[in-house]
Amino acid sequence: MAFVIDGKKISNDIKDELKEKVAALKEEGIEITLAVIQVGNDPASSIYVGNKKKACEYIGINSLSYELPETTTQEELVALVKQLNENDEVNGILVQLPLPKHMNEELIIRTISPRKDVDGFHPQNVGALSIGQKGFVSCTPAGIIELLKRSGITIEGKECVIIGRSNIVGKPMSMLMLRENATVTICHSKTKNLKEVAKRADILIVAIGKPRFVTADYVKEGAVVIDVGIHRDENNKSFGDVDYADVYDHVSAITPVPGGVGPMTIAMLMKNCVDAAMQNQ
Repeated sequence: MAFVIDGKKISNDIKDELKEKVAALKEEGIEITLAVIQVGNDPASSIYVGNKKKACEYIGINSLSYELPETTTQEELVALVKQLNENDEVNGILVQLPLPKHMNEELIIRTISPRKDVDGFHPQNVGALSIGQKGFVSCTPAGIIELLKRSGITIEGKECVIIGRSNIVGKPMSMLMLRENATVTICHSKTKNLKEVAKRADILIVAIGKPRFVTADYVKEGAVVIDVGIHRDENNKSFGDVDYADVYDHVSAITPVPGGVGPMTIAMLMKNCVDAAMQNQ
């Protein structure tokens, strides 16, 4: 019987811990503010932004919302980010991705001050992670580490296979697992014998962006499977990169979709905001 890792519960536990911390900081006269910028009205982005605002409200973090039209120029967005960098009352800046096609995402990410980059995407923070220095870690990989630790799953000495090498999940995930003393393999579209490599994993992390791609024949008996993917079927029901029903009987622990990794991303964003406020004191 597989243990189902409850991301909803764990994320709520983290948010409750942060709520207490924020209340204590307020008593010391320290307010925390997150600025969220959304350009255009992509429906998925609007849902994420709404969830972030709700989480801020619950924890006691002030949120500044900038909902800019699709026609906003790159220069205007850069000017706004620079203005927020200079604003001492703003602790964290989040530019919701993806941006419209006429904008250079990399340039915008680089414009955010590394001290306020609560998404953990700035090259300075990515570099800090790769050499084991302090910095903000992107929220989804950081959330996965919390899921494993708070579920009592040992990482040290385990063989970890990550399917997917994106800058947002795969690469930072590999660094974090190394930091926790796992032995790490990253697989991608050019990996040969993917099934055989995946089957070596004690911990298999799947962030490939392909619906129900990973089936039981990719999974070692008793492995822990973390599903980062999110897709929707014709009935608008969410599911992941892992064929949950097919894999379930072969694993010792698994994250569901929804209710697994997803809620953790926002919880870790909130943690980064609180950390930013404490670092900048």
